[in-house]
Amino acid sequence: MKKIYFIRHAKSSDKDDTLDDFSRPLNSRGKNDVTLMAKRLKMFDVMPDIIYTSPAKRALKTTKEIVKEIDCDKKKIVLCEALYESDYASYLELIHQTDDEHNSVFIIAHNPTLTEVAERLSGAILSNIPTCAIVCITFDIKSFKEIHEESGHILFFDYPKKHFKN
Repeated sequence: MKKIYFIRHAKSSDKDDTLDDFSRPLNSRGKNDVTLMAKRLKMFDVMPDIIYTSPAKRALKTTKEIVKEIDCDKKKIVLCEALYESDYASYLELIHQTDDEHNSVFIIAHNPTLTEVAERLSGAILSNIPTCAIVCITFDIKSFKEIHEESGHILFFDYPKKHFKN
């Protein structure tokens, strides 16, 4: 059994017009949301064997905050250029290249590709993975190379706004 946690970066700031998209930092809501979601991962004893993250500032900050909150070894973080402004095929290639000694993988990246990949691998219609959301998909397989469209099942879909009253 393999699990992939698709995690969208937390809410970023677009106030500074001098910054390019890659350099946008988290805003205050994003910082609060990532703490909340990381605490939820910790509450359920979720611990990745490896973490693939986009190198964009907002994704990397999300990754570092999660790692800190769940007491995960920073050495598990792998920066992946292929997760920034990428496509389904690039994500699938990264997944297929994952060492089978790993069972639990975090992929921390961006929409719209993150939503597309989660939908195609699970066969579910998610429409949009919101910022700082986590979609966990399980695969009844022995090797990551066996993952293909609709081969997984969504274990859970959690996001910050689920936990706030209107």
